[in-house]
Amino acid sequence: MGTARRTEPDRRDRLIDVTLDVVAEVGVAGASHRRIAARADVPLGSMTYHFDGMDELLHEAFSRFAETIIVRFEGRLGGATTRDEAKEAVVALVHDDLTGPAAVRDQVLSYELYTLAAREPRFREITREWMRRSRVELERHFDPDTARQVDALIEGISIHRALDPSPPSRALTREAVERITRVS
Repeated sequence: MGTARRTEPDRRDRLIDVTLDVVAEVGVAGASHRRIAARADVPLGSMTYHFDGMDELLHEAFSRFAETIIVRFEGRLGGATTRDEAKEAVVALVHDDLTGPAAVRDQVLSYELYTLAAREPRFREITREWMRRSRVELERHFDPDTARQVDALIEGISIHRALDPSPPSRALTREAVERITRVS
């Protein structure tokens, strides 16, 4: 009589989620099939059963991560019905959605994705789609050039808020958004 085989229909999805947790903790360079399998408490063979290699697993994990961030962004900006509400939504994204313990994890994952995308064109596709969809949402409220500027502002201030010991205040962010979006 053989040992009972544990079935887990959502194992592939769980492995993708665990991959993001591992990358957030040890970076892409420290992520391995062995480490992810151990964290997920699955046999190492599950990794090669579900994924052709680490590249495929990382691509799927970062695609899922980017989609999560895009949906959050779309939700925040999609709720704005006026230009002033859109400006306040941008400030809220930076100061409410992009702070706290979950936000620190998201920042680390973003930096890991950016680094990978800088070297690997396949991963650049993920960041390009992320930027495209962000701009689409911003362009519901601002002209295309202003949308690009606001998008860059969000990224830049988010980095400063994450890494600067004296991060930009909400008032400074609001002022920067006002300056960029001022109608000439």
